[in-house]
Amino acid sequence: MPAKGPGVGVDLHLHTLASDGRLTAAELVRLAHARGVRRLAITDHDTTDAVAAAAAEGLRLGVDVIPGIELGTDIPGSEVHMLGYFLRHQDDAFQAVLAGFRDGRIGRARGMVAHLNGLGLQISWERVREIAAEASVGRPHVAQALLEAGYVQSMPEAFEKYIGRNGPAYVERVKFTPIQAIELIHSVSGLAVVAHPVLEDGELDVTPLLPELAAAGLDGLECYYQGYDPALVQSLVGLARQHGLVPTGGSDYHGFPLSGQTEVVNFPGSVDVPPTVVDELEGRLARR
Repeated sequence: MPAKGPGVGVDLHLHTLASDGRLTAAELVRLAHARGVRRLAITDHDTTDAVAAAAAEGLRLGVDVIPGIELGTDIPGSEVHMLGYFLRHQDDAFQAVLAGFRDGRIGRARGMVAHLNGLGLQISWERVREIAAEASVGRPHVAQALLEAGYVQSMPEAFEKYIGRNGPAYVERVKFTPIQAIELIHSVSGLAVVAHPVLEDGELDVTPLLPELAAAGLDGLECYYQGYDPALVQSLVGLARQHGLVPTGGSDYHGFPLSGQTEVVNFPGSVDVPPTVVDELEGRLARR
């Protein structure tokens, strides 16, 4: 697929090595630039460590880098991911909360390794930490260890067979609700957006929660997303407008396929996000 022309590409959902992506911040910005992306958000899980390096590379290349985050939150029987944009991410209190989340990720991942060992899958916690390196450890690093050891043939298989929500090695995280995530993002002057509200496997459809979340101050809904067909996009955009939310979008690029993802079509800028989305977000921010 050819790269987009200059000045038109938008991607508001990207991950780096700081969490569970494959590329450094600078590498990701260079790849996005090469694909025609000119406005992007770094949305690593529970960390903003890559934002400064991405912004520096963006300044060099003429790419507008928005400070972002992705937070996992819990609802009965499932989870909702919340994206935050335009964050005052250096705020000390905010960073302390994120550090607590990352500590929880370590305990959760250790628990998954212990469960896997109990199932006879001999991967070590030390190897999972080596794979994660300095990143915020998460399930993709456990999945990589399973793949490396030959217990699965792909990353998605690791999630589907072992560490997905219904898998035998799944471990719950510390409970954090979508409304708490909205409040945390707003505490650093950010905009809160529900990520990938409909999953292809049918395990999640966040749309029934939109009235409650909109009343709590939700700012946007990720409507343009990898794998979403035009009918679903149109439906989600309609729901966003109905609830006064900005329809946003992005590729959710990690650099390798995760559960529900197809690496062949997933790269920075692979999702057609209207350039006006960022303008709408900035307008909403200005009206605060």
